[in-house]
Amino acid sequence: MTPSRTLRIWREGGFVRVAAVGRVVEPWFTEVLGRLGFDVIWLDLEHRPWGYDVIDPISLACRATGVDLMARIRKSGYDSPMRALEFGANGLMVPHCRGPEEARQWVDWIKFPPIGRRGLDGVGADADFGLASTAEHLEFANRETFIALQIEDREAVDRIDEIAAVPGFDMLFIGPGDLSLSLGVPLQFDHPVMEDARRRIADAAARHGKYWGTTSGTPEAAQRAIDQGARMVTCGSDHGFLMGGARNAWAGFKEVSRR
Repeated sequence: MTPSRTLRIWREGGFVRVAAVGRVVEPWFTEVLGRLGFDVIWLDLEHRPWGYDVIDPISLACRATGVDLMARIRKSGYDSPMRALEFGANGLMVPHCRGPEEARQWVDWIKFPPIGRRGLDGVGADADFGLASTAEHLEFANRETFIALQIEDREAVDRIDEIAAVPGFDMLFIGPGDLSLSLGVPLQFDHPVMEDARRRIADAAARHGKYWGTTSGTPEAAQRAIDQGARMVTCGSDHGFLMGGARNAWAGFKEVSRR
């Protein structure tokens, strides 16, 4: 069983840098990202067409390079987090958590007793395929699996203190795109309404012993979030890496001509 790099860094007072994948779900590319030094690979299953079977090979590449795999799951029911964990994810991101009742439900599904009521298999990647003792697996999974609940809706901000008070999860993660839409200021990330929402979320996290994080499109945005107390920032995605590389290549070569 592999300890969580993310939880270790958080417990030591640091923050983690995330690289997102959803287009290039290939173990070699994940290994490259791990070797470059990223702390977390964010595998997006919410907005991409892949099934849960992609988690197995991607998680193997993560374990090979000591990077965590955080899967953003689909909200399809109990099987969604269970399968992601058994296939090798050691962090889960749940989109659109809108209230404390939902937060409690996810903790219930993701954590083993006495914290939650997750079902036991004991022969998945998370249990060293059955090589780990069951008792150790249960204790280890509860200690080394992290849960990030995405705050992306007005009703979640309105009930943020109640959500943050739910025991058993680790992070409130702000999804600024959807949150700005829900708050009526589409993509105006620096709007006072958005600033107020971020402050309320960060304050609730601090009051209830939770971490918070957000997406960050630039190093400057990441630094601002860290200065405000964020403990997880995003550093780009495979889609962005591909698009940026293609644009740079075209910009460099489009003037080449026959002389």
